[in-house]
Amino acid sequence: MSNTAEILNFPAVVSGIQEQRVADTDDGYTRLANELYEELIGANLTKNQAKVAHAVCRKTYGFNKKMDRIADSQLSELTRLPRQKVNAAKNELIAMNVLVSDGMLIGPNKNLSEWVIPGTKPAPKCHHSSDCHHGSDSVPTVVTKSVTKTVTTMSPKWGHTKDTITKDNKDNINKPPKSPKPASFDPAAVDLPEWLSVSVWKSWVDYRRDLKKPIKSQQTVTQAINLLERCKCSGYQPEEIINQSIANGWQGLFEPKTAKQPPRAQSRVSENFAGKDYGQTEIPAWARD
Repeated sequence: MSNTAEILNFPAVVSGIQEQRVADTDDGYTRLANELYEELIGANLTKNQAKVAHAVCRKTYGFNKKMDRIADSQLSELTRLPRQKVNAAKNELIAMNVLVSDGMLIGPNKNLSEWVIPGTKPAPKCHHSSDCHHGSDSVPTVVTKSVTKTVTTMSPKWGHTKDTITKDNKDNINKPPKSPKPASFDPAAVDLPEWLSVSVWKSWVDYRRDLKKPIKSQQTVTQAINLLERCKCSGYQPEEIINQSIANGWQGLFEPKTAKQPPRAQSRVSENFAGKDYGQTEIPAWARD
């Protein structure tokens, strides 16, 4: 009895029909000068820089605009790069004058002579007879140094990066020195002339404090004392001037316009009736006997 194998034919799996994508100028096109496009192709840019540069061209000349306000999120969606890397590459291109900015507007720099793109290290010799690639793009030598400085100064303008505080510099953050608070002025503790009572002056200080208008400087005290001294020379006592302002609810002291008149002395002459000679009084006849 021989062993025979039965071959089963399974139906072939029908693959799904994939939608074909065909580019057509009817869906839009980018009107870009050939010289600018060729210079951009041959420019020694990193992968991220090249993607961002082409994305800016698409967002500007693709809409017949030389410059436009383009958010990093739009470039990130178009280049499929994180927004932080888009912001860094954009600032590097601005530093190299490949892109120009005017306020919040950005666009390609058509003046190709202004482009400042650093050179690259010579490629390593390859033992192959034909051109070879070593799995990575050549990184410009100067870009790393110059771009790092540029990104640090320009990234705050675009607002998509954060300052990094490391362990080495977290304790070296410059803090403005705290200025000492000036000592509060006490108008009740000033030196007073002999003719001005401490209690009278304190009543004026307390009154000003109750009015929420405290005396805050020595100059104010000096002017008040000078005014009280002038009033004293005009015949007014300090307590009269101070009490007048307190009674009227005034915030300041006011000098009377006229000098004070001295009080008139009223002289009384005592009548000495006993010492006076009134003559002899005659008794009428009808009063006699």
